[in-house]
Amino acid sequence: MRMRIWAALALLSFLTGTRCVPGRSQAQPAPTGQMGAPGDMDAMRKPAPPARPLKITYGDQSAVWTAAALAALPHATVTVYNEHTKANETYAGVPLIDLLTKLGVPAKPHGKEFRIYLVAVGSDGYEVVYSLGEICPDVHDATVLVADSEDGKPIAADGPLKMVATGEKRPARWVRNLVAIRVLTAE
Repeated sequence: MRMRIWAALALLSFLTGTRCVPGRSQAQPAPTGQMGAPGDMDAMRKPAPPARPLKITYGDQSAVWTAAALAALPHATVTVYNEHTKANETYAGVPLIDLLTKLGVPAKPHGKEFRIYLVAVGSDGYEVVYSLGEICPDVHDATVLVADSEDGKPIAADGPLKMVATGEKRPARWVRNLVAIRVLTAE
């Protein structure tokens, strides 16, 4: 029972950025630098299951990308601020739109094509949604990468592939150990 309470408090601490302590009436700011304390993201984060090659599907089209196959494609580099680590991070990888257009996804959507969206999935089951407009440079200023390196080195703990996006205030829609992208159309 006590572990369930601490797990719930840890989740609440993570979501609110405060440290919740049983028996106290007010939340306190989360301490920094204390490993294992509720509110410490690194202590709460479980290692993701091993990644597999990235499978992208769009209608009846699909493609499987290994890290080695992606390494051979033209890369872009972005530097983003990671709110969780409180540091700038530089990622290199293939712009997501370049992989999607190989399956017939429009690079310059018009009209009903703006109903297209994608679900990106990590090996741990984490899923996020992006609209096609958010990943098309013709429509939006942000860059969404399927990154294979961080700060000039292959991605280790969060890899081998990680979806990252510029222009976001926090990395909530970044996907570590990226294994699948399903491209769908809203009704």
